[in-house]
Amino acid sequence: MIAHRRMPRPCVQRSPVQLRCLLHTGRGSTRLPSAHFWASVKHDRTLGATHAQAVFAGRSCRDIHIPTILLPPVVFTGLLVGLWIWKCLMMVVFQNKIIYMPGLPPTSRRERIADWASMCGGIQWTEERTVAADGTKLALAVTTVPLPKGRQSAAAAPDEPAAAHVYVLYFQGNASSIPPRLPDLSWVLRAVSDSKTHAPMAPMQLTFVCLSYRGYWTSRGRPSEPGLRLDAEAGVRWIAERHERVFGNAGTSGRTTDPILLVWGQSIGSGVATNLAATGRAPSSMPIRGLLLETPFVSIRAMLETLYPQKWLPYKYLWPFLRNHLDSWGNLGLIAQASKEKGGAAPMVYILEAERDEIVPKEQSERLYQRCVGLGLPAEKGTVPVAYHQEAIARGDGKKLAAQAILKLIQRARDGG
Repeated sequence: MIAHRRMPRPCVQRSPVQLRCLLHTGRGSTRLPSAHFWASVKHDRTLGATHAQAVFAGRSCRDIHIPTILLPPVVFTGLLVGLWIWKCLMMVVFQNKIIYMPGLPPTSRRERIADWASMCGGIQWTEERTVAADGTKLALAVTTVPLPKGRQSAAAAPDEPAAAHVYVLYFQGNASSIPPRLPDLSWVLRAVSDSKTHAPMAPMQLTFVCLSYRGYWTSRGRPSEPGLRLDAEAGVRWIAERHERVFGNAGTSGRTTDPILLVWGQSIGSGVATNLAATGRAPSSMPIRGLLLETPFVSIRAMLETLYPQKWLPYKYLWPFLRNHLDSWGNLGLIAQASKEKGGAAPMVYILEAERDEIVPKEQSERLYQRCVGLGLPAEKGTVPVAYHQEAIARGDGKKLAAQAILKLIQRARDGG
């Protein structure tokens, strides 16, 4: 039997610091490191003091020393700065969710016209469908107010103006859906169509078309400013096609029916309305003849400054990251410029503000009115007494002002202005 000799381990050269590490961990010797050992490691010129200390398990070093008494305020300040940055990031990334709220209240997507029909005073609304240029399916609430008895004949005197059919394209605010708004709109419709009110302008019929933005009510898609531009253009195309289908020929009387298109925007809808009038690709046969802006704001940037006026809050400084602008101030300039280039009459602008508006200050309505005056656009402004932002046409005075505004816009359009 041959005895196997134990082969010696190869000699591995170790640095002084490694040898000290073996001593400390117990692999080479059980002797505890001396004070001289710690001093030599701390001042080792080969690895440096910081790296040498990090080699040892269980030994910690603090590069920054914070007194215990200052630790709570430092941690609180760090959390506050982190929350600040997180809120800014969320506002930029999810700005569409903040601006457009089709899910509020939670039942808004399930509303039906029939649920509100009993409060519409006999006005019959129907749900129609159309498709935007990008294929998004949209919903419309439509009604036509018939002419009063005794004024339904188109065979009028030769010197009487051609029969007119007025279309009002309505753009809602940023929350809820179309059906809950129908009772108030029906009241305005009845006031406008009253024979005693519009007798000097007869014969005339009135059609209200309430467009549901993408993502709202039963419309498909998700809301965004570029998407809402396409939706507004789809609404105008639907009106133009309907008018051509119903009034395409002169009929037995040989009299044509002149279309008059008015656009009514409420809150965010006012930005959609001015977008359409300024840059929308509307059919040439259906020009916009008037704008009714209910509780409008100057722009999203101006609203950031209004909602967050504090200098120490960063939100109003995030406007370079906006993807939604709804800039009525700039749009009014484009409208005035286009009317000058084409040599035609500019559409009249009627601004309806709420006296106690808690969301959009009245100063913004005044700025838009002065903007119209400065650009030479025909404009008027009305104020609904003691009304908040959502109450402009919910109050009786607001309904009357809205009806008077529509009548003024129609009169100006009939007069060729």
